[in-house]
Amino acid sequence: MSGGRVQKSGGKAAKILYQPVGIASSIVAGVVAGQVFKQVYKRVAPKHPDDAPGPLQSEYPLWEVLVAATVQGVIFSVTKALVARGGARAFEKLTGDWPGD
Repeated sequence: MSGGRVQKSGGKAAKILYQPVGIASSIVAGVVAGQVFKQVYKRVAPKHPDDAPGPLQSEYPLWEVLVAATVQGVIFSVTKALVARGGARAFEKLTGDWPGD
């Protein structure tokens, strides 16, 4: 039971059929998360509107690199979870089987 909802476990066939959907949703999530992060970074770091600092860019202090990496990680994780969950629910509505568990 998760979130007040009982989810039925899908069989092996559901998991196999869901794999292409999962791969496609991961790609979409990565693209969406990248765009969201760029917009967020522009707003929180107006001095550096181009790109977030990378770990090998010596002109940025370590704290700024770590903050950018943390924000990017959170955005990617949350976006991936939302897209994966949405894909799994859509799959369940179409097939009647939950693709996970």
